[in-house]
Parts: sequence; structure tokens; C-alpha cells
Amino acid sequence: MYSAVDHQFMSEALAQAQKALYLSNPNPRVGCVIVKNGQMIGRGYTQKVGGPHAEIVALADVQTNGFDPRGSTIYVTLEPCNHTGKTPPCVDAIIAAKPAVVIAAMTDPNPLVAGKGIERLRAAGIEVHSGLQESEASRINLGFISRMSRGLPWVRLKIAATLDGKTALPNGQSQWITGPLARADGHHWRAQACAILTGVGTVKEDDPSLNVRDVLTERQPWKIIVDSQLQTPINAKVFNQLDQAGVILVCASLQSQEAQSRAKAFEALGVQVIAMANLNGKVDLPELMRYLAQERHLNEIHIEAGFKLNGSLLKEDCVDELLLYYAPFFMGEGIGMANITSLPELSSRQHWQIIEQSLFGPDLRMRLLKS
Repeated sequence: MYSAVDHQFMSEALAQAQKALYLSNPNPRVGCVIVKNGQMIGRGYTQKVGGPHAEIVALADVQTNGFDPRGSTIYVTLEPCNHTGKTPPCVDAIIAAKPAVVIAAMTDPNPLVAGKGIERLRAAGIEVHSGLQESEASRINLGFISRMSRGLPWVRLKIAATLDGKTALPNGQSQWITGPLARADGHHWRAQACAILTGVGTVKEDDPSLNVRDVLTERQPWKIIVDSQLQTPINAKVFNQLDQAGVILVCASLQSQEAQSRAKAFEALGVQVIAMANLNGKVDLPELMRYLAQERHLNEIHIEAGFKLNGSLLKEDCVDELLLYYAPFFMGEGIGMANITSLPELSSRQHWQIIEQSLFGPDLRMRLLKS
């Protein structure tokens, strides 16, 4: 059904979508190219929230380049939207431009769209096809698809460890196990996330800033701290530069006078404090993930935590992807990757599938998905 030329131009649209990787959250990363008589006459990608979507940017590019979009073919990596959010519907602008054909890589999983954009275009007499390079388009928007289809964010757990699986010395020192190239790659994953999540133990031990520094980005992710008893130091670095990214402190309860007093001190800094307890008096992690997707509209959560929280997240089935960096040395005694209880038998183990292996200097990065 699709020609080599169709594949070529959709690949260019996907390359445009990649440019929105750090930019468009929580909107999907979408790219668009417009072609007429075999020539690409316009292209674009979705901007920051409140800014134009990919199709609008591409149509404006057509005008800037001095071309007429009538009779063209529009290649877009996601079905054009047909509803009004922070911007008008893209289908209205497309219909007004009078292209002959629209080819979408995939339909939109958002229930507000979900085929309705395609229906509107067809009703206007435009030929529409979908499914070209769908798997590639899906990979760019794992978090958005997860939020729309499961009501959960895509949760990526990053761990840096030695060959024998240690993440820190017995005294907690962990900076630095991996080299600068691996750490810079870690910032790429931070930058594309909607939020970076850690635990109070990591804040107290390492005092991280949890911001993006090693890649260029116009947007800093939210910072989320899981802290059952509100023990996070009030002067922690994570609270610096709150004007660039918000911080959410998640505790188990705000019923005590002490907890309310500490919460007010954090809120005075501009930090948001919420309570979400499980039956054991700890933070309810599955409920937190549902909240982050459904109430805060966060697509991807990037986790950089410690032994205890890593174990809890894995045990409570909150992790979709593992991002493991192995440094080529043995530590011996030290702190492990995750606090996991012993298996009663091998058949009860979790199964993960390695989908990618890459070297960053001497360090090996592995990506694994739950299988």
C-alpha cells in the first residue's frame, strides 16, 4: 500500500517528532512533513504546551517557503487532533489547507480523538491512511500511549552499578560509579521525562539537584520525592530553582501536628505536599503512579532512587523499563540494586527482555522491558 517514497517522507516526519523529545510533554511528540509533486514544501514538530502542534508548524512553514498546500500529501506521526484544548483543532487547519492526502503513522490513543480526527478529514473529502511506520511512531510516545490507554505513566528505573551489582559503598557513597559519558546519557533520559522521582534516602545521602544539565533543553522535568515521614532536609538542593521545575513531596500522612507543620514549611518554599498511604503506613506507590498520570497528566517518570525504594517499586509492579548502567569493576561489599526478598523458587522470578545494549566509554548500558 505504501511506496518507498511514502516511507522516506514518514521517516522525515519521525525525525521531526524526535525534535520534540525534550519539549512537548505532556503533549505527544509529533512530527509532520508536507509534500507536493515529490518535493517537501514544509515540516514541523509540536512545540511546548500551549504552542502550535506539528501540523500547524508545518503549514506555516509551507507559507514561509512560498508554496501552496492545496493538493499536497501530509505525513504526520500521529492522527491530527479534532478537539479544542490549549490550541484549536489541527483538523480545521488541515481541511482549510485542502491537501489531497493525509497519511498518519498511528491513530491517537486519546479518547477525545481516537479516530475522530480521521473521520473529520474523510468527511471533508480528504483521502486518509494510517499505520505507516506505526511501531516507530509508538516508541517515540510510550509514555503518552501508556497514560491514555492504561491510566498510568511509563515508568523507567535507572540504576548505575558495578559488575557485581553494587550501587554504593557500605557507607552510601556512590559518586561516581559510572563515567562522564554514561552520566551524560542519563541526562538524556531525564530530559525526556515529565518527572524525575527519587526517595528521601537518596536526597539525604547524595543531596542531588535532580535537574537536566548535560543536554540542552528548554524544559526541566518535575521533581518528585517519596518521603513517608517528611524527613527531607528543608535546605536540600532539590528545592533550588523552583522557578524552573516544580517539586512534589509525597508522604504517607498529614494528620499529625508535626507533619502539618513541616508541610507548611515546604509549601512556603513553593513545594507541593500530598499524602497517599498504603495499609503499612508507607506511600502507596501504585496509587501514586495512577495519580501522576490521571491527575497530573505526566507521561514518563524517570526514577533515580536507592536500594529500598527501587525494591518497593519492583515488588509492587510499578516499573515498565529498566535502564541499567554497568561499570567494569567489582566492588565487593556494598549496597545492592534493589531490596528484593529472596525467591521461594526460580519459577516465581520476574522476566525482563533486553531490547538494547550500548557502550558509553567503558560503561555498558542495557535497556530491558518487562516480558
